[in-house]
Amino acid sequence: MSYKPRLRSFYKDVVVSKLKEQFDYKSDMQIPKLVKICINQGVGGSTSDKKLVDNAVNEMTLIAGQKAVMVKAKRSVSNFKLREGMPIASRVTLRGDNMYEFLDRLISVALPRVRDFRGINDKSFDGRGNYSMGIKEQIIFPEIDLDKVNKITGMDISFITTANTDAEALALLKEMGLPFKNQRN
Repeated sequence: MSYKPRLRSFYKDVVVSKLKEQFDYKSDMQIPKLVKICINQGVGGSTSDKKLVDNAVNEMTLIAGQKAVMVKAKRSVSNFKLREGMPIASRVTLRGDNMYEFLDRLISVALPRVRDFRGINDKSFDGRGNYSMGIKEQIIFPEIDLDKVNKITGMDISFITTANTDAEALALLKEMGLPFKNQRN
């Protein structure tokens, strides 16, 4: 018996049927699904301290469960004392089982640890069914040891879906368990 992530089974068993009846899809291939999750962590001050980017890569690797890569500057910016080729960020793209495991940990463990958490904003869709959110502190993830953190930095998390509209993507992500704010107008 092989291992399947909890949210992958949940998607196949529950989410597909709810989306099918909500949007009246004619084919199962029309039902939107989560393709990948991209995590990006920019490191301010990396021009003066090179170890900050190495620490960010190590922390991102712990958080994501797969090796993160270092991002280098594409062009020079004199105001930021930035030269082309200098390391400035870390990023990782999750697909398959790693993606579902990260999403499960984000929903059930990390987001509840955010101070004064009232849900995530539902206005950050790009018009093509993709959603992006920002996290201000990487220490909300339990994999990070607080004693070893040199600098608290935020990260951007993008959820890439096959949905054609923002409404379909919002319904998909809500059914998957992302805690959106309750908007009452």
